[in-house]
Amino acid sequence: MADLPPLREVIARHGLSASKALGQNFLFDEQLLDRIAAIPGDLAGKKVLEVGPGPGGLTRALLRAGAEVTAIEMDSRCLPALAELGEAFPGKLKVIQGDALKLDHAEIMGGEPFAVLSNLPYNVGTALFVRWLGGESWPPLWTSLTLMFQQEVAQRIAATPDNSAYGRLGVLAQWRSAAKMAMKVHRSAFTPPPKVMSAIVHVEPREMPEGVSARMLERLTEAAFGQRRKMLRQSLKGVPGAVEALEQVGIDSQRRAETLSVDDFVKLARILSA
Repeated sequence: MADLPPLREVIARHGLSASKALGQNFLFDEQLLDRIAAIPGDLAGKKVLEVGPGPGGLTRALLRAGAEVTAIEMDSRCLPALAELGEAFPGKLKVIQGDALKLDHAEIMGGEPFAVLSNLPYNVGTALFVRWLGGESWPPLWTSLTLMFQQEVAQRIAATPDNSAYGRLGVLAQWRSAAKMAMKVHRSAFTPPPKVMSAIVHVEPREMPEGVSARMLERLTEAAFGQRRKMLRQSLKGVPGAVEALEQVGIDSQRRAETLSVDDFVKLARILSA
């Protein structure tokens, strides 16, 4: 195992500072980083995709765990520090400079199964998450998603209908996956400290319900929660056949979106996907 200098020393030597424009907040606590890397289980010999590694705090924890890491980093300032990390773990780290939202992750990972572990930049986290959850092809190549979000976003992902945080993200994360809050991370753990608390969500794919189009379910939830204060008969009228589908599955059209279970949305999407 490589004998690495402290992260603070690496950052100071390369003159790095967290960029607010890129949504960066650095984690220095190596024990915390090792705990995060352990959430999906044994990573020895497994392929891992990391988005936004920055100076490589979580990256070194993943490499210590035996993972083969592919990291996508937009900030060119961080590349020299990541290159040093690659030299310390020969053949175990591949760094791609670019925008993760514009790259084909399956292609980058060679079409082989991979886990995703990332302290996601706040400004792209939700967009990436929705993208990983989407698509008609299922199960996905990713075997799990272990992702750092603002705590409020993490709560929305894991929320159930009896929770005020329940909404579109919760349905998309749970209709063919299992999502849970794995760990809370205090704002003081970061440099600079963000204004909000953070939390880590762990998601694993499960069997996809038959006869349901992912695009239709996305469209339904977008319409229903886009006007969540309105009754379903109003919020869903822009989706052809949706109001009639409510009657078919026995859902009162005067209810609001947050009162429907994930299974209710699946039933509606199945009828509209036929």
